[in-house]
Amino acid sequence: MSEKYSEDTIRTLDWKEHIRLRPGMYIGKLGDGASQDDGIYVLIKEVIDNAIDEFVMGFGKTIEVSIDERKVRVRDYGRGIPLGKVVDCVSRINTGAKYDSKVFKKTVGLNGVGTKAVNALSQSFRIESVREGKAKVAEFSSGQLIYEHGLKESPNRPGTEVVFEPDPGIFGEFRFIEEYIEQLLWNYVFLNRGLTIVFNGRKMQSQNGLLDLLSRKIDGPISYPIVHIQEDELEFAFTHSNSQYSEEYYSFVNGQHTTQGGTHQSAFRESINKTLREFYKKDFDANDIKTSLMVAMSIKVQEPVFESQTKTKLGSQHMEPGGVSIRNYIGDILKRRLDNYLHIHPEVADALLKKIMQSEKDRKDMANIKKLARERVKKASLHNKKLRDCRTHYNDNHPQRLETTLFITEGDSASGSITKARDVNTQAVFSLKGKPLNSFGLSKKIVYENEEFNLLQAALNIEDNLDNLRYNNVVIATDADVDGMHIRLLLLTFFLQFFPELVRNGHLYILQTPLFRVRNKQETMYCYSEQEKVKAVKSLGNKPEITRFKGLGEISPGEFSRFIGKGIRLDPVILRKDLSINEILRFYMGKNTPERQHFIIGNLRLELDAV
Repeated sequence: MSEKYSEDTIRTLDWKEHIRLRPGMYIGKLGDGASQDDGIYVLIKEVIDNAIDEFVMGFGKTIEVSIDERKVRVRDYGRGIPLGKVVDCVSRINTGAKYDSKVFKKTVGLNGVGTKAVNALSQSFRIESVREGKAKVAEFSSGQLIYEHGLKESPNRPGTEVVFEPDPGIFGEFRFIEEYIEQLLWNYVFLNRGLTIVFNGRKMQSQNGLLDLLSRKIDGPISYPIVHIQEDELEFAFTHSNSQYSEEYYSFVNGQHTTQGGTHQSAFRESINKTLREFYKKDFDANDIKTSLMVAMSIKVQEPVFESQTKTKLGSQHMEPGGVSIRNYIGDILKRRLDNYLHIHPEVADALLKKIMQSEKDRKDMANIKKLARERVKKASLHNKKLRDCRTHYNDNHPQRLETTLFITEGDSASGSITKARDVNTQAVFSLKGKPLNSFGLSKKIVYENEEFNLLQAALNIEDNLDNLRYNNVVIATDADVDGMHIRLLLLTFFLQFFPELVRNGHLYILQTPLFRVRNKQETMYCYSEQEKVKAVKSLGNKPEITRFKGLGEISPGEFSRFIGKGIRLDPVILRKDLSINEILRFYMGKNTPERQHFIIGNLRLELDAV
C-alpha cells in the first residue's frame, strides 16, 4: 500500500540540506577521486574559478593552491569579497556579484551556487577575505555557520582564502590524485597568460597560451608546426599528428574545460572544413580533414549557457544576449586569419595539403574493409554474445550518464560473475574470448580486420572520435596472474595505439579485485594486498578462515556485487607528460627482447604468501 500523499509529506529543505541530499545536481557524480570528473575535483574547481575571475577582471596575478592529504587551500590576491557579504556569498543561494555583468563580464560561475556547494559538502570550510586593511573570517561545518569573527585589522595583502576538507560522510574514503589537479591547474595558466599558480610550492606559468597547451599534449611527430591564432575573444591552435588517427579537441569557454564540446566546437569544425576547401579549391571529405587533427580552442562569451551545472557542454548560440552568433563569430575569424596564415606560410599549406591527401588515400584504401567490418558489427549486434549492454549510456542526456561503465573481461567465468552482479542500468560487460592481438606497430586497418577489436570499437562507439562515447568508464577487469597481466597490457596497447584520447581524457581504468577473503563466524573482510590481509587476520584473531582468490571467476556473483558497486576500487590509467606513448609501447610490446629481459631480471621481486 502506498504512503498517504498529504500536506504532511511536503518538505521544504534549506539550501545546505538540499545540496547534501542531492549533491549530483551540483557537482555531478561523487566518486572516490579515481576519476578526473569526480566531485572532489569539481569542489576545487569551483573555488579556483572565483580566483580566476578576479584575475580576468585585472586583479591578482598569483593564485596559491595547496593540498595536504584531504585539506585544500586556495588563496587569491584579488579584491577580496566585500566584508559585509562574506557569509552570504558562501551560504545563501543566488547571492553573488556575477549577476552584475558590469562587474564580472565573462565569467564561468554565473548561478551563485559554486562555493555554496563546496561549503555544504565539506566537513570543514573556512573563508577569509582581506580588503582595505581589514579582514573577515567565517567557519562552517557541513554548511552550518559555527564561528564568525568580527572585522579586524589585517596587514595581509587583499584577496580571499578558502580552506576546506570534503565530507567523508558524502564522498566516502576518497583520495586526491595529484596528476588530475596538475592538469586542471595547467589548463588555467594556459588560458590566462600572465597568471602564476603556485601548487604545493611549484610555480606554473605559460607565455604562449594554447600553443603551450597543445605542445604539452602532443606525443610524437606532427605534420607541420602548430598554427596559433588569437583575435579578441577567440584563441585557437591546431596541427595534425603523424602518430595518432583520431580527432582530438581541448575546448574552453571562459576558462571552463568543455569536455563535451558544444556550439563553439561545432562552429570550429564547420569553419575549418569550409576554409580549407575554399583555400585549396578542393571539395575535401570532412573525415579527411579531421583525421589526426589536434585542436585547442578558447572563447569568451558573455552570460554563457551550459547544458548542466558542471558546465561541460556549451549551449549558447550567441556571443552575448542579442549579439552576433557564435557560429558567425568563429567562422569569420577563422576564415580570415587562417586563409592569411596559409598564404604567408606556404610550407605549412603544402604540408597540410599532403596530410589531407594522405588521409583521403588511407580512407579509400580502407573503404571496403570498413564496409565489411560494419556489416559484421551489424550482424553481431543482433545477437552479440560478447556485449551485455546496459540501459543508460554516456552519450544520453540522463542523470546517471557519468556512472556508465563497460567492464572488459577475460573468459566466460569472469564475465558471467560480473554480468550477474552488475547494475543493469549503468554497467555493461564485454567478454574477450582469449588473449587479444598485439597491435603494436600495426596500422588502424587491423582494428577493422580483427573481429574482436572491431566489436569493441563499435561497443564503445569511438570509430571517429569520442563525441558519442557510450560509457564514461572503460574498465579492464582481468585476473591478477601472469596471463591476466598480459591481457591487460595487450588492451592498453590497443587503446594507446589507436585511441589515446580515451586515456588522456580519463576514461580508462583497471579494476581492483580482492586477493583474499578473511572471515570468521561474525565478520568477513576482503583484502586487496598482503598488508591488508595481515591487518585483517590481526583484527579478526583466533585463526580466521583465509581464502586466496586466484581469478575473477572464483568470486561468486553475490560477492562480486560488493566490488563493483558503491565501494568499487578503480586504478585510473594516467599518461604522465614525461613519458612518451611510443617509447612505452616500443619497450613493452616491441621486439627489443634482450633489453626487456634485462629490465625484468633487474626489477624482479619474489613475494611469498604468509603461511
